[in-house]
Amino acid sequence: MTNIRIAAAPISWGVCEVPGWGHQMNADRVLGEMAALGVEATEFGPLGFLPEDAEGRRETLTAHGMKAVGGFVPVVLHDPGFDPLPEVDTELDAYVAAGAEVLVLAANTGLDGYDATRPGMAEENWQAMADNLARISQRAQERGVMAVIHPHAGTMVETWADVQEVLTRTTIPFCLDTGHMWIGGTDPVAFAKDHGDRVGHVHFKDVKLAIAQRVRDGALSYYDAVKEGLYTPLGQGDVDVTAIIGALLGQEYTGWFVLEQDLVMSSEPATEEGPQLDAAASVEFLRQAAQKVGA
Repeated sequence: MTNIRIAAAPISWGVCEVPGWGHQMNADRVLGEMAALGVEATEFGPLGFLPEDAEGRRETLTAHGMKAVGGFVPVVLHDPGFDPLPEVDTELDAYVAAGAEVLVLAANTGLDGYDATRPGMAEENWQAMADNLARISQRAQERGVMAVIHPHAGTMVETWADVQEVLTRTTIPFCLDTGHMWIGGTDPVAFAKDHGDRVGHVHFKDVKLAIAQRVRDGALSYYDAVKEGLYTPLGQGDVDVTAIIGALLGQEYTGWFVLEQDLVMSSEPATEEGPQLDAAASVEFLRQAAQKVGA
């Protein structure tokens, strides 16, 4: 069987950095359920989910037998007058203490949430982003961490045109997110095949493309789409997850496959119910798919 590294992300349990997103489960329950699925590691989740101090994060993860992958860090990259390095340095302190490997950058608009109209991008903004990505990549590398850029709905790197700008202006690896790439107009299967050498990290979710199209068309907000079931466990949506796995493993990808099924919850689920059921289905599908393409 092909050996792959499977991790989880707290957003699959509804834990999100967006204010008012929904009910937020506590770390002890989320990490306990992840460990029960046999998942090796987790991303950090938003600030406040784990202790903010570096040693506290490490101790909390260790208590649940979990390793740290890294995490999703929204930061303003496009503003020539803003220096993102101080806040990135603070985050990297926790990465080093916890042994985390991947800094997943999102090009924050500077506005709240993912449904606000994003600012325009002039040449000076693209140049500032390219320069900042290079500086952050270098700083992360100096501390034993790989920085990747995550095309994401409602950020400054969202559309296929945005992705092309980053591809040509930088050498930074990408986080291939099967949902956000599709919503932004990037075919994740084609990206895995054509730019697999630029993939440093993977966020896996399956997608109901009919709902995703409504987000693309501006007929539905991202938040409302998630509430309507935009994302499904792997193998239950319309994205060819197996083809992506095969394309990446065929190009000797050795990074993490992170299960990240964005979810909004209204209340605490009962014991042995809730997000862990979808996560368990995704873990099983991913293992079977890896075995299939590795056979």
